[in-house]
Amino acid sequence: MPPVKKTKSSGALFWDLLTFDRLVTGPVIHLIYWAGLGVVALFGFSVVGAAVGLALKEPGVGSMLLAFPVLIAGLLVAGAMVLLWRAFCEFYVAIFRISEDLRALRQTSDADHAAIRARSPREAPPSEG
Repeated sequence: MPPVKKTKSSGALFWDLLTFDRLVTGPVIHLIYWAGLGVVALFGFSVVGAAVGLALKEPGVGSMLLAFPVLIAGLLVAGAMVLLWRAFCEFYVAIFRISEDLRALRQTSDADHAAIRARSPREAPPSEG
């Protein structure tokens, strides 16, 4: 059976955001990721444009032979930038998920300790003597 999600009122959601009980980092990281991919795409387009400009600068085979390695190297660098950017963003998502997991573990531990204290009678401290 799939887990049932609890719905909260807007006031509770607002309070969670103010008290950092609900983190907004996940959606923000997704926006930053797509913005970074846009920057990498601009870099890729500029590499293609530079290679075409280099090839058209002078007629002949020499400029074509120079433009081809520039194009290949630039596209390889753009591909590496995409992978590094993805890894960077996944690292931040993992850090914040670890934080959420630790918070859940702390709440469970606190609830367990409270249940144990409620069940066991308080013992009097031993008297010195």
